[in-house]
Amino acid sequence: MSRAEMDALGWDQCDVVLVTGDAYIDHPSFGMALVGRLLEAQGYKVGIISQPDWHSADAFRALGKPRLYFGITAGNMDSMVNRYTSDRKIRSDDAYTANAEPNKRPDRAVTVYSQRAREAYSDVPVVIGSIEASLRRIAHYDYWSDKVRRSVLPDSKADLLIFGNAERALVDLTHRLNAGEDIKNIKDLRGTAFMVPAGWLPGEDWGVQNSTRVDVPGKVDVHPDPYAMAKEDKSACATDNAATAPEVVKPIRIMTREERQQMLREQHMRTVVRLPAYETVKDDPVMYAHASRVFHLESNPGNARAMVQAHGERDVWINPPPLPLAMDEMDGVYDMNYARAPHPSYGKAHIPAWEMIRFSVNIMRGCFGGCTFCSITEHEGRIIQSRSEPSILREIEHIRDKTKGFTGTISDLGGPTANMYRLACKDKKIEESCRRLSCVYPSICVNLGTDHSKLIQLYRKARAIPGVKKILIGSGLRYDLAVRSPEYVKELVTHHVGGLLKIAPEHTESNVLSKMMKPGIGAYDEFKAMFEKFSLEAGKKQYLIPYFIAAHPGTTDEDMLNLALWLKKNNFKLDQVQTFMPTPMAMATTMYHSRKNPLKKVTADSEVVETARSGKVRKAHKAFLRYYDPENWPILREALVKMGRGDLIGNGEKHLIPSWTAGEENLKAAPEGKRAMPMAAPGAKPRATGTVPGVRGARAVVAAPAAAGRGGRANALTGSLTARESVDTKVRASILDTIKVKAKPAAAPAKGGRPAAPPRGRK
Repeated sequence: MSRAEMDALGWDQCDVVLVTGDAYIDHPSFGMALVGRLLEAQGYKVGIISQPDWHSADAFRALGKPRLYFGITAGNMDSMVNRYTSDRKIRSDDAYTANAEPNKRPDRAVTVYSQRAREAYSDVPVVIGSIEASLRRIAHYDYWSDKVRRSVLPDSKADLLIFGNAERALVDLTHRLNAGEDIKNIKDLRGTAFMVPAGWLPGEDWGVQNSTRVDVPGKVDVHPDPYAMAKEDKSACATDNAATAPEVVKPIRIMTREERQQMLREQHMRTVVRLPAYETVKDDPVMYAHASRVFHLESNPGNARAMVQAHGERDVWINPPPLPLAMDEMDGVYDMNYARAPHPSYGKAHIPAWEMIRFSVNIMRGCFGGCTFCSITEHEGRIIQSRSEPSILREIEHIRDKTKGFTGTISDLGGPTANMYRLACKDKKIEESCRRLSCVYPSICVNLGTDHSKLIQLYRKARAIPGVKKILIGSGLRYDLAVRSPEYVKELVTHHVGGLLKIAPEHTESNVLSKMMKPGIGAYDEFKAMFEKFSLEAGKKQYLIPYFIAAHPGTTDEDMLNLALWLKKNNFKLDQVQTFMPTPMAMATTMYHSRKNPLKKVTADSEVVETARSGKVRKAHKAFLRYYDPENWPILREALVKMGRGDLIGNGEKHLIPSWTAGEENLKAAPEGKRAMPMAAPGAKPRATGTVPGVRGARAVVAAPAAAGRGGRANALTGSLTARESVDTKVRASILDTIKVKAKPAAAPAKGGRPAAPPRGRK
């Protein structure tokens, strides 16, 4: 972190200098600490520059010139996702910075840091990595500039990009550079990408699979010209020709099935797939979607081929993804001598990301869910890499004995998902040949092992550790897998839920879920029934907190309305909601940009995916998730009227939002220092003070409905008395009709008069 620390260690020069956009926390959940400790264990001197001032190269000279290379990362998050919201607004804080201080890293940090490192020492190799580099290794759509950008390699001028789980490639690279090998000649490491001259191939025996077109023409045979005056060839029947040498006859060798497969496999691995060029995909959304589909189909380490994409006069070459770490390798990575605390230079500063994970344990990597809006699989892969039980239990004991502030509760045993620990394909050969994008969509693969017994056993052993009072599960639960193991659900609900369990159905409508590659809402209902049953048996009051996404590609206004109705029917009032954010390389981002579905074959005429792109529509979709919030009611009224669903606007139990509430609009102008009083709607009489619908604890004066004899009702937008037909002329069934409302007995009609109109206020 400083030259003084180098002097205290007796170092004259660092072998490797790592640069990160995060505060430095020496914990395996933070990539910079993991890489630094890994290289240190190999005998190298590693210096770390955390959140340097990028306005000049001076900060990059703080530790002197590294002997081998600069390692550049943006941190644990993509710098653009870290700094901007899904509405492209700048965030007010940064969870990975001391005291959550914002603006401590630049936009596109990998590119900026790389350029400054090159400026500081022009002859030192620059190696880039982390999730930002991984997700930008080919031409990609950038949401914040709303255009397709080049690979990060030509922009950063880096010598090498390492993507995915980089431990094996990083160690091999460092050893080879230490042995004197030129980084420009290191082109055979899995999980790396680099720039090469156009048309470069590793050897003469390599072939190219051209995937630069979406249409695949069949074989075209040349038709003979019947009018061609060709000369007759008489050599075949000449008798005076000299005898030709006898043809050498070679015996036919019959190859075994295994030999043929091996030959085809070797040929497959010596083939590079050429993607459409950057200059093509930046202007052609269909070709962009095609390139995205081809890229994701080449993601299984067992059968993925190298890929190449032209960028101007040079190519970006991408080697196959790294092979997963074995269990003993995972243990070695996580068992290193971490301080498990922020660097002492931060003092008592509050670092939110550290506070979140300080008492948690990472037990696995990877995710085979394949959710299209998530980039975990593009970075960590679909094959689960798990730690051993002893390694995990040792870390829990270490937290108990050495982590300050531990009170007996482990906040999480998980990873990208809570319940994929040690789950894998039943057959290794099938796993290596598989090209599915998800192991659980559209249904759980028959070859996937779903036995949760090893995870249950881990939970029980962890609970038995002396000094551990409670172990919670905070990682996202894949509930469609969990229901395959009722014993696991019972174990989880009985011992590892702290009152609330977060799960992510993401949506209720099947057409949206199909674009997400998520299970239907029926899987949620099945898990909910199990959860409630086992909570009751355990004598605990526990609740599910579902997470949903607004404005995901493929979502219509009607889809969001149906989701809002489902939320109200199930009495959910979501606090934190999220709007879809298109992150680089995700398949949902491809849908957002191209309006094509890369989950299927892409052509100019293939399926069109409608997407909410305008800020107004995205805001309305988000408002549906918080239908109970008065701030969203004007937005929702406008949307519902536009959709022809004015029947859902009113003050009854079967309405989604109220037609008008006092205090929301039409406030009297009040002198300074005095409270404004709400005005009653025209023709309405004030009622007693009551609650504002959807707002807990809030009190307001609510206008009474007009007399029934006048034959009108409050207009959905203004509160004035107009005919119902002015809002909606169609009679539609509401999902909320299934809600059971206790009917009040009707008042006896006056003699010779009409029955009294039922009250329209909230019951």
